[in-house]
Amino acid sequence: MSARPRPPIAGPPCGRIGRRSFLADVGFGFTGLALGSMLNQEGIARAEAPAGRSAPGPHFAPKAKNIIWVFLSGGVSHMETWDPKPALNRYAGKSYEETPYPNPFEDPLFRERSRAVVGEDRTHSEIFPLQVGFRRHGESGIAVSDWWPELGSCVDDIAFVRSMYSTDNDHAAEFQFHHGRHKLDPKEPCIGSWIHYGLGTLNENLPQFVFLGKYSDMRVRENFNPHYLGPQHGGVELSLDPGAPLPFGSPAEGILADEQREQFAFIRDLNALSGVEYPEDEQLLARIKAYELAYRMQASVPEALDLGAEDPETERLYGIDREQNAIYGRRLLAARRLVERGTRFVLVYLSDYGEWDSHTQLRDLHARSCARVDRPLAGLLRDLKRRGLDEETVVVCCTEFGRTPGLEVRDAYAKPNGRDHHPHAFTIWFAGAGIQKGIVHGATDELGFHVTEHPHYVTDVHATLLHLMGLDSRKLEIPGRKRLDIDHGKPIREILA
Repeated sequence: MSARPRPPIAGPPCGRIGRRSFLADVGFGFTGLALGSMLNQEGIARAEAPAGRSAPGPHFAPKAKNIIWVFLSGGVSHMETWDPKPALNRYAGKSYEETPYPNPFEDPLFRERSRAVVGEDRTHSEIFPLQVGFRRHGESGIAVSDWWPELGSCVDDIAFVRSMYSTDNDHAAEFQFHHGRHKLDPKEPCIGSWIHYGLGTLNENLPQFVFLGKYSDMRVRENFNPHYLGPQHGGVELSLDPGAPLPFGSPAEGILADEQREQFAFIRDLNALSGVEYPEDEQLLARIKAYELAYRMQASVPEALDLGAEDPETERLYGIDREQNAIYGRRLLAARRLVERGTRFVLVYLSDYGEWDSHTQLRDLHARSCARVDRPLAGLLRDLKRRGLDEETVVVCCTEFGRTPGLEVRDAYAKPNGRDHHPHAFTIWFAGAGIQKGIVHGATDELGFHVTEHPHYVTDVHATLLHLMGLDSRKLEIPGRKRLDIDHGKPIREILA
């Protein structure tokens, strides 16, 4: 017997709602997204990764949960801070030819590691003596400049890398340090964005990549620019102004909480429909996520940045009770509060743009800048340690290049008593989760000009941090985006615990 013919279907196929409406009302509902996110965080459910990348989350067991990246802009002199060179005093005023050491300008590394953007002659023949004394600290006996008495007492918790180099002889080296690419090359995402892209969120109510600091030069934004990863992975600027910690994040005057909640619910529905219609529009999707995050952050960010909730002892630890330290201490204390609450990556811009660029008056300018940040940096390390956060947070303190062993002699500086830019060798340091304590890695020559042991390009710093966070940069590749081998770098395994 033949089956009874079915009536023609009216409306959507199978008598159900339309595909687009179904996705908009159910699959793309923000309640569903929030639930999926929570299940993903708990490891109960994992979404399939987009083509060409792994799902958000570590690729192997991490040693750290979050990063505080401290940047000192302008080029800190390694020789007056972390890499003492007594030979500079012995041969002060002499040319390189008058020393028993090879002329560093004749070394092939000089041209190899100095790719000029500003086409100036940056050779300096007269050796400039050290502008400060040094002493050894701690059980490790590591020598530190007298300008760092507080941080000197923390050397047994620090790993110094004295063998860094970059290739840009001008201040775009700052952005090179964050992105890994020279100014003349195509741009790459910054390290904070790679961390954000690879790991996702620990706290749905806080941004996972934060910038703390002030600047007047808009180029500083390159330091937290995600470029082709998309705006959803960019750094979020937060303010330490108690009245407005989240710029442009406060509701308009007279808007009640319930009224705002209803507005967001309506906008959420509209955004969800647009998200279905244009699923490949990264700008749109980032804007939707940012809008939702901004709403949640209205309550969470002011609490996280409420430094008044800290006791007086903690404020003294960071130097907040001292005028010269207060600004910098607040930034670092805010960084600790953010990582404590689940922010993955905090970039602390601990100086003005170019502040450490001491072409002249190096003795006075470096002494002033060191005094501003010495106590706050030591306070951060001590605070993390006493709270046990050093077991999950890694701190890196860096700058874009060092300073020349030779005296700055260009015509622009009538009374030369400083040092020029020096990408060929400089020092940075690490502390915290997964890092060996009280060690020095790498070395420079007797005059501090070239790296002689374990040279590390800036992306080795990136690779080290990705490794500590459980990420393999090659598994974060973006289809159609060619990365060079040097972009990936290699972890500095000699400093890993």
